[in-house]
Amino acid sequence: MEILRRERIAECDFPETMHPLLRQVFAQRRIRSTDELVYGLDALLPPDALGGIDAAAGLLAEHFDKRILVIGDFDADGATSTAVALLGLRALGARKVDFLVPDRFRFGYGLTPEIVALAVTREPDLIVTVDNGISSVAGVAAARANGIRVLVTDHHLPDATLPAADVIVNPNLPGDAFPSKMLAGVGVMFYVLLALRKHLRERNALPQPEPNLAELLDLVALGTVADVVPLDHNNRVLVEQGLRRIRAGRCRPGILALIEVARRSHAQLGAADLGFAVGPRLNAAGRLEDMSIGIECLLADNSGRARQLASQLDQLNRDRRDIEQQMQEEALASLDQLISAENLPLALCLHEAGWHQGVVGIVASRIKDRVHRPVIAFAADGLGDGPGGGNGGLLKGSARSVPGVHIRDVLDAVATRHGGLIEKFGGHAMAAGLSLAANRLEEFSIALNEEMARWISPDELRGVLRSDGELPAEHLCLECAELLRDAGPWGQGFPEPMFDGTFEIRDRRIVGDRHLKLRLGLPGNAAVLEAIAFNQAQFDAVTHVRAVYRLGVNEWQGRRTPQLVIEHLFPA
Repeated sequence: MEILRRERIAECDFPETMHPLLRQVFAQRRIRSTDELVYGLDALLPPDALGGIDAAAGLLAEHFDKRILVIGDFDADGATSTAVALLGLRALGARKVDFLVPDRFRFGYGLTPEIVALAVTREPDLIVTVDNGISSVAGVAAARANGIRVLVTDHHLPDATLPAADVIVNPNLPGDAFPSKMLAGVGVMFYVLLALRKHLRERNALPQPEPNLAELLDLVALGTVADVVPLDHNNRVLVEQGLRRIRAGRCRPGILALIEVARRSHAQLGAADLGFAVGPRLNAAGRLEDMSIGIECLLADNSGRARQLASQLDQLNRDRRDIEQQMQEEALASLDQLISAENLPLALCLHEAGWHQGVVGIVASRIKDRVHRPVIAFAADGLGDGPGGGNGGLLKGSARSVPGVHIRDVLDAVATRHGGLIEKFGGHAMAAGLSLAANRLEEFSIALNEEMARWISPDELRGVLRSDGELPAEHLCLECAELLRDAGPWGQGFPEPMFDGTFEIRDRRIVGDRHLKLRLGLPGNAAVLEAIAFNQAQFDAVTHVRAVYRLGVNEWQGRRTPQLVIEHLFPA
């Protein structure tokens, strides 16, 4: 593992009053002026430049007295997108809006012909896809054949052939002029609602008092962070505005209930809490059962019902952790059977009989972090056989990648060079999904690694930790910890500040069997720093360490102190 320090850009227009630590951190994130740190709602990009959005608004308004069916995805982005669509459309005056989310074990992802057949029984006049649909050529055709109009709202990368929907809104369509390509699915739907409100206002057709769509930003923030899309300036505005509403308690009862079962404080909530505490509990429904539970939690109007559903989601998340732990142990055993670490394949394909289809993505991510190269974990396709089952014919894979390898494009190249090998695929630069015949897994692994060799060399796949440098003793304080916490929102593409340094261990104890509670000191300095290193109890015997850490705030019995939250430890 190698520690690389981030480079600063020189041409920054920051006021002299800005704390030098913040000046450094922002310059290391390529921020050039404070304009990029303004997160008021008036800093949002206007909807007008988003292709198809005016036509989408007109199509929706045309169906306000007809049946609209929202079809979502079974992850947190899909759940929040669905909730935003229903709440927003109802607030703006749509009278007959319902939702349908595919059970991943029966229908798979997206607007498939099978889910359209189920949708037909609801007799919708218009289907609105959220966080899916851009690859649903056959599904859109099936809907149109049944006389149903289709609005696709999505953010995934399109294939060469687009579905023949009535309207498509996707910032990643070729030639789309929208300045930000990073919107999550929930962000796209929020923008569609903004355009719809403008459309209705111009026609004096808005309900009175005029609906405040900012009330949906708690959901937009959750979906954006949980989907791990890059937090460019526009997404940071969406997330920060949602966090402000949550901290003030002005958010959906379901979000408050999820924060409560995750044992977090809504008043102190940060973007990381949405990503690592709230999002996984919402995702657990789609991974193990039916995301309808999660959507109903987000839609709940009273705290009692929200708490009941959040409790179910919390238990599902505990079950997911147990399944994940077993699968991860099996995956690590598979790694031991591979050739030596110096000669690991450029990309790993892992599969064990009995692996759970809803959890393979998490396992791929965990193993990717260990081996520093793309990993695809496969499970038997459970369509028609219930959760975790399989029909023996197809495997469904979930891929996680590393910087420098656009995994969706790699899969596209494999599919082009080896026609018929991959049944279907889709995704982003860092994550993708695919299906292939079970008896062609080895063939696929070979083809994948051949393609990987065209993208990157083994030397480029070494583990790298990005650090913002070493903090001087005077910056290891509560004031700086709070400054860093409040300077976010931090997330994908705008990473939370991470520092490195060498410390003496002056006291230690193991907590929770796996975690290391430390009291550290800088060499030659009498001051003592509190620190926690999760899942790193193996360093209990060393006396000097080099640590890569975040500077956090620890709250205990009303007392606030700085704390080093250690991400990686090395014997010094």
